[in-house]
Parts: sequence; structure tokens; C-alpha cells
Amino acid sequence: MKKLLIEFLKKHFKEIASNWAAKLKQLFKDKLSDSQIETFTESSLLTFIDVLEEGDYKIADLYLIEIYTLCSNLNMSLIDVSQLFSQGRYAILNIIETELTGYNDPIILLGFIDEIIEQLYARYSMLHQEAKMNELKHDRDRLASKLELSQQYLKNILHTSDSAIMMVDENETFIAWNKGAERIFGYTEEEIIGKPSSFLLPEGEKYQNELKEIQEEVKEGATKILETERRTKDGRILSVKLSVSKLPGSNGGYAGRSIIIKDFTEFKKLQAQIDQSEKLAVIGQLAAGVAHEIGNPLASISSLVQILQRKSNDPFFTEQLSNIKENIDRISKIVRELVDFSRPPSYEKSMSDITDIIKTALGIVKYDKRVKKVKFETDLKESLPRINIATDQILQVFVNILINALDAIEGNGRITVKSDYDREFIYVSFSDDGCGMDENTVKQIFDPFFTTKEVGKGTGLGLSVSYGIIKQYNGEITVESKLNEGSTFTVKIPIKENTKSNMR
Repeated sequence: MKKLLIEFLKKHFKEIASNWAAKLKQLFKDKLSDSQIETFTESSLLTFIDVLEEGDYKIADLYLIEIYTLCSNLNMSLIDVSQLFSQGRYAILNIIETELTGYNDPIILLGFIDEIIEQLYARYSMLHQEAKMNELKHDRDRLASKLELSQQYLKNILHTSDSAIMMVDENETFIAWNKGAERIFGYTEEEIIGKPSSFLLPEGEKYQNELKEIQEEVKEGATKILETERRTKDGRILSVKLSVSKLPGSNGGYAGRSIIIKDFTEFKKLQAQIDQSEKLAVIGQLAAGVAHEIGNPLASISSLVQILQRKSNDPFFTEQLSNIKENIDRISKIVRELVDFSRPPSYEKSMSDITDIIKTALGIVKYDKRVKKVKFETDLKESLPRINIATDQILQVFVNILINALDAIEGNGRITVKSDYDREFIYVSFSDDGCGMDENTVKQIFDPFFTTKEVGKGTGLGLSVSYGIIKQYNGEITVESKLNEGSTFTVKIPIKENTKSNMR
């Protein structure tokens, strides 16, 4: 019977393959191309014949692997594959019914075909299942590896974060402490684990009450964020920002809390600089109006005083007019400095040599009547980088600082000017051995209208104007001073941000 079936399949090979392919093209036109369908039907029929001739289904394994590769790439399900095979049965059945009508029992032939198709489909299903199991195993291994990597990643974050990350258990003792906490507070993990949660608190009832408030709110599930202070190992008090969250236990209860602390000390310094800038901006807005309202009347009064001076021969009257003129000039100076402060002149920039500007400033100051007993010393770096600046503005800064130095030494002492540079900045320092300043004065030295001079001898705008000019170039003016020992003002001007060419 098998021999008869083999002969039948070989004789009607093309007809069966054609009918089978025609039916599949109707059903799977959106998934399979015509060539793919034709290849499938022909290779399937050849496999049927091989299995019948050899009586061994193992020879079909390579064929099944090729079919599985095709179907899996096209995301075809087992039901789709079942239809692929079943349409072949119908194609063969149609030929049997028409060609073997005189045969006593064509059902037997069809039974052989059904057995082959069922066995091939069963082996395909096993192949499919094995492949899926391998995929699941691969996914499991991949997820396990990813989980391990994630755990390692989180561990690295915990230990390498710049922020202090720590944990406190329900008994209010430290149970975790990262490297960021060690860097900020100075304590190692061994020193802190097991210590009470109040260990980092500065002294004072305020901080004990703050801790109680944190405990109560976090136990209720709230996340607490606040700015406060904490104490380091060496006793320093840091401005910090806390973020505190609840650690839930296995039953959802309170198992402690996680704490993230960021050092806000530098932020506070930056905030102070911002406050200073805002203060300067407010004064600047007022300055333009003051200059307009005062400047014009002063010009008129000054002109009238000069006319009266030329017409008067009375010594007393002339002396009083001179006093009036002197005070008018002082008010005019204040107005001019207000204008400079509110809207620095739009000086034209050019590539300039800082050393030349320093020498010009020293030359101007040396004409002051107070310098007879002053010794000027210079240590100027050769070949400073040329930078793109407004020369008159920087000259104004240097002159203002030098005049303050003259006032500090009261015309008797030493003023030292030094210059240097690195890859980022040009540095110019002005040192004197004068009266110096206390810490409170240093903090206010760049505030508008702040002055240590007697009334009528200073406007308090010189250093404020200088501060504003240097800030235009993204630079900085710093001051170091000790009372009765002298002061050093250092001007830092960025090189890259204010240059059009490389260093000479």
C-alpha cells in the first residue's frame, strides 16, 4: 500500500503542489510570499515521499527546522502551521477521489497521509515547544543577570554618590552609611553604624525638636524635606538639605527611614552672591532716576556759583562760594558714580595687555598728594595673555582698589601689586599693610554705599562699581584682610571667555 501511495504522489506531484499552493495563497497572502508558499508545498511533498520510502521520521528533522525558522520569523502560531499541513491533506484527497475512483478503499491511502501529517506536525510542535523553553530559559538567565547588574548598579550609586545616603532602623540607630556621607561628615561606616540618629545633630533644643517632628511625620508615611544644619566629625556646622522617607516593613509598618543629605554650604555662598547681585540691581534701577533728577539742577547751581565767584571781591563771600562749589562737586561725583554703577559706560573692547593697564593705574595714583611716603612694589608676570576687554573699565577697577589702599595706609606704608595667570584666569592682587578690616566689614565691602570713611570723604560706590565691572567679564574680586595687618584684593578675569586669540 505504501508503494502505491509513493507512486501516486510522484505521479501527481506537480498537480498536488499546485492545488496546495493555490489554497495557501488565499489563506496566507498577508504573511507568506508566493515563492515561500511554493517552496513549502514542494519540500513538504518530497518529505512525505522520503518518510514513506525510508520509514523513518528523523529524516524530516532538517525540513521541520527550516519550516520552524520561517514560521517563527513571521510570528506564525501553531494553529497557522496546522492549517499549512491540513491544506495539503485536502489537496491530496481531491486527487485521490478523482484518480482512484475504481480503487476499493481509498480511505486506507488517505490514512497513511493523515499519519504522516500528524507525525510531522507533532514533531514540529515538540520543536516549537523546545525552542520556547530555551527562549524562556534564556530570558530567565538574562533577567537574573540584569537583576544582578541592577543590584550592583544601585550598590555603586549608594556608595559613590556625592550625597550622604544613610538609613536608620525603627530603634533610631544607623544601619547604613555610604561613601558620600563619609566624605561630608568625616565618619567611616564602622564609626557610625549602631550610633543613635541624633549623633549628627548640633547642640540645642531646636534640633532635638526637629528630630522628633521628622520621626512623627515619616512614621505617618510623609516624605520630609527641609533645610537645616548638621555637625561633622571635626565639629564644623554644615548647612544641609534633608530628604527623609519611610522604610516600610514586611507588613507595611514602620521599619525605619532612609535619609539623603546634600551639603548646602557652597549653595549658601552662591545664594549670598546672588543676593549681592540683586541688591546691586535694585540700586542700579534707582541710580538712573537719581542721576537725572539731581544732575541737571546741580549743573545750573554750579554755573551760578562760578559766575558769582568771578564777580565778587569780598574774601568772606568768595570763601563761602568756594565751599559751596566744593560740595556741589562732591555731589556731582556721587551722581557720576551712580551712573557708572547703574549703567557702566559702553566702552569699546579690544585685545589688551593687563600689565600695561596696571602700570597706567599706578601712574595715575602716584599723582595723589598722599603718596610721598608710600612705597610701591610690583611683581608683574611677563607675557600675560592678551584678553578682549574695555581698557578704561579695568583701569577704573584698578584705580579704585589702589585709592582704597592709599586710604587704608593713610599715606604712609607699602602697596604691592602682583600679577600671574594659569590656564583659566589672570590674577592681579593689590596688597597693603594698612589698618585692615574685621570680618563683618569684609562681608559688606562690596555693598553699595557702604564705607568706612568719614562722612563727606567717601561715597561707598567705588568698590561696588568695580565689582559690577569685573562681574561683566565673568570674573571675581575677592578680599583677604586682618585688622591692623592689612588687606589684599585679588581680581580674577577668565582668559577663555575674554579672548580671541591664543596666548602669546
